[in-house]
Amino acid sequence: MTPPSPMTGGCQCGAVRFAAPALGRASICHCRMCQKAFGGYFGPLVAAPGLVWTRGAPAEFRSSNKVRRGFCAACGTPLTYQADDATVVDVALGALDRPEDVPPTVQLAVESRLSFFAALAGLPEERTGADPRDAPFQDGLVSYQHPDHDTATWPEPRSPADEI
Repeated sequence: MTPPSPMTGGCQCGAVRFAAPALGRASICHCRMCQKAFGGYFGPLVAAPGLVWTRGAPAEFRSSNKVRRGFCAACGTPLTYQADDATVVDVALGALDRPEDVPPTVQLAVESRLSFFAALAGLPEERTGADPRDAPFQDGLVSYQHPDHDTATWPEPRSPADEI
């Protein structure tokens, strides 16, 4: 399947949105810096030549003397990685509206890959709502996450008190 053009994406709350006319190499990076930056076992990234910000712009954190990482200042979603000498920004694969269209093609920094990583696919699986004990939590759950597509406006996030 050919990904749509442009590829769009953004943060969880919708304050920051982007578009890229094409995407380059998609990777997962196992370095400890990416693990920390994404709060996960790896950093999923894709080169996004021609990236434009269509709503807002990311805040930046300098994670080393040579790298800046962009994130949404409102919700904290990791969004970008850019080496100072790079001409192309990498965006977080999970921030794409259609991440399924862009599978990783390479693993980087494999010397830092966690020892149990290969076994993750073999763990027992559960679908959302499969455990009836979760029903009280799931019932009435209202997501404030921005939808996986561009919108004309970005509503301010609501508080749980607004739902009462």
